[in-house]
Amino acid sequence: MNTPDLLKNKIHTRESIKHLLGRQHFFKRKIVFTNGCFDILHLGHVDYLAKASDFGDFFVLGLNSDASVKMLNKGSNRPLQDEHSRAMLIAAMDFVDAVVLFDEATPLELIQFVKPDVLVKGADYDAHEKDPKNKKYIVGSDVVRANGGEVKTIEFVEGYSTSAIEKKIRDSKI
Repeated sequence: MNTPDLLKNKIHTRESIKHLLGRQHFFKRKIVFTNGCFDILHLGHVDYLAKASDFGDFFVLGLNSDASVKMLNKGSNRPLQDEHSRAMLIAAMDFVDAVVLFDEATPLELIQFVKPDVLVKGADYDAHEKDPKNKKYIVGSDVVRANGGEVKTIEFVEGYSTSAIEKKIRDSKI
């Protein structure tokens, strides 16, 4: 099998990943989950995802579909890259085992489906926040804890964000 096909095999629907998740649960492998848009990959993303993968044995990334990104009001020009491009870039990372696109505004349904042992978000969220109305609340944290899992946060690499890169490009005189 050629490399592009190997990458495509890491990109799943809920239906196609069901058996793979079942195997992970059966063999008691620790499933780690995070989510995001990952519109323009940068050092901050790579650092965050690599650290997240270290929390377990099988790393699942929930990727906002193009429709989902639009629901987040990140700007009329977002996403900058289509969902297929973003999924392939994430799948190219060795430490990411599976990418699953989701169309909803939040990953809650996907988290309920995956049943991760560890839910990971950036440190702009609070792993201990219980109020879903608080902007620091991690969607799905209650589900993961109810299933005996844990919720972790990871500090960002300072100075790296898609919004900052987008602004730098817009402001350049080139």
